[in-house]
Amino acid sequence: MNKLFGTDGIRAVAGDFPLDEQSIVILGRAMMDLLRAEGLPPRVLIGRDTRESGDWIENALARGIQAGGGHGASAGVIPTSAVSHLTRTFGFAAGIVISASHNPYHDNGIKVFSPEGFKIPAPWEERLEAEIHAGRAVPDPGPLDIRPDPLYLREYEHFLQRTFSPGPGTKPVRIVLDCANGAASAIAPDVLRGLGFTVIATEAEPDGRNINEDCGALHPEKLAQTVLARGADIGIAFDGDADRALWVDHHGRILTGDHTLYVLSRDMDGRGRLRGRTVVATIMTNMGLEKALAAEGIGLVRTRVGDKYVLEKMLEIQSNLGGERSGHTILSDNCPTGDGLLTSLKMLEVMVLKDRPLADLTEGYTEFPQILKNVRVAEKPDLAAIPEVVEAIADVRGRLGTNGRLDVRYSGTEPLARVMVEGEDEDLIEILAARVTSAIRKKIGA
Repeated sequence: MNKLFGTDGIRAVAGDFPLDEQSIVILGRAMMDLLRAEGLPPRVLIGRDTRESGDWIENALARGIQAGGGHGASAGVIPTSAVSHLTRTFGFAAGIVISASHNPYHDNGIKVFSPEGFKIPAPWEERLEAEIHAGRAVPDPGPLDIRPDPLYLREYEHFLQRTFSPGPGTKPVRIVLDCANGAASAIAPDVLRGLGFTVIATEAEPDGRNINEDCGALHPEKLAQTVLARGADIGIAFDGDADRALWVDHHGRILTGDHTLYVLSRDMDGRGRLRGRTVVATIMTNMGLEKALAAEGIGLVRTRVGDKYVLEKMLEIQSNLGGERSGHTILSDNCPTGDGLLTSLKMLEVMVLKDRPLADLTEGYTEFPQILKNVRVAEKPDLAAIPEVVEAIADVRGRLGTNGRLDVRYSGTEPLARVMVEGEDEDLIEILAARVTSAIRKKIGA
């Protein structure tokens, strides 16, 4: 049986299996059966991003939910992390998000949260996959009422405002927002303005097809230009479902999720709030962050790529801060999933409390040169079973020694092999990356 759930739910071209209408209806009904089997009420919350396919996918899900004797409440267009928070807050048995995150508009996806706001466990995924593959017909449930209730967006806004506590006598901050024409568009500018910030909102006019199009966390270059042109203190770039955030400082320098962990961990540690004095990051996190934090007496523990794995490791070692270089940051004292708006407020809180620009707060962290190459693949066999790839990997690791890192893995959502090489010599790591990508492309390239 083909696995449908990747590291971030089901994802595909909208209309193609398993995101065709019949499979989505089946998923909705199967979700109700699963919840009853787990002793939970068949009551779920649904949210979505701004893709044009979101409407009909939500409708198909609602039909399946109703056919399964359940109730689906709609939060409308809302960030992914909001559904995680609201599922817990309002006592839903599950939360469902219709989004393909940073992917282009023609893709979409379905993510499912447990009652605690966590990504659902693998056994749940496997049961849902089995039902989709079985393809049993679902009877027409009759008329639907799936109109969004504004109560949910209001509660999420209040939650964000409650998390921001900069203290008295703070100075104004001028912000440029890149909302990626996605889920942040209708909420982020209002929340930040309501807290007294001067906000210049860009890429905040979604039309169903322009989500992530040359903007957002994947394309922050235009944001950097706007920050410089408008004399802003900081630029913030979200992705399509607003669960990640990247930064531009007032010099126009683009910063990553590694910078987020550096700034927040030092602040939390200084206030005695960093549990275990340890941060969870991934195999893609820059070596420079590990060395910079070690100099502060802060530990860094690595795990697999994917915010679900970051959270698993955080729970295992009882850390309350973790994240990915791509911009997912988990502040588990506030929310059990990555939240771009929440992370933005915490970064702004540090800037305001310390009365220092972001560029100053990142001093002391020097990144090692890092290269990430993607190779489109026709299949995903075990790389350890391909002698030519094994030989290339061993050669590169031998040449890097202790002054660099190599990571080779498959994407969890796309037909890609990802090769990351990190080291002190940028010219050398280019050569070494080419050595591995060439071996992969020769044997399994698409």
